[in-house]
Amino acid sequence: MKCPACGAIDDRVIDSRLGKDNAVIRRRRECLVCKKRFTTYEKIEEMLPFVIKKDGRREPFDPRKIVEGMRRACEKRPISIDQIEAVADAIEQDLMERPEKEINVSYIGERVMAELRNMDDVAYVRFASVYRCFRDIEEFMREIKELSELKENREQILAQNGPPDENQGIQDSQ
Repeated sequence: MKCPACGAIDDRVIDSRLGKDNAVIRRRRECLVCKKRFTTYEKIEEMLPFVIKKDGRREPFDPRKIVEGMRRACEKRPISIDQIEAVADAIEQDLMERPEKEINVSYIGERVMAELRNMDDVAYVRFASVYRCFRDIEEFMREIKELSELKENREQILAQNGPPDENQGIQDSQ
């Protein structure tokens, strides 16, 4: 590590501690040449893939874009910012675990739509209408019809099987 005072690269670590979020290591160092003390931080560099846009451009993945798009779709809907950020975090984690160095924007858009479909029908339709760029009312109506059929199927399954038993997993594991 290069000393910020004299530029020497000879130093010793005096103290190491985990940062507040346990994602960073804080190290106090002392330069062996000028005896000046300084602090460094060590953090894992997370490599996120580049996103291939619809027009072929490539840009670094930015989870804030997911949050912003979802916020617009969920405006005046009963979806909290915490829920939106959890979706963005889950997608970011998924992308970090993927081996690809580039990912098509359509993969990210489809993931967001799948999450919104489970969270709120209106937010889903709002996002889909912008993301899929419906050309006419027929495409829009087709999407709403598919969503309605999916909802009816879920309701039929619940009517036949009853609500899921939250204690089922606990009883099975005992």
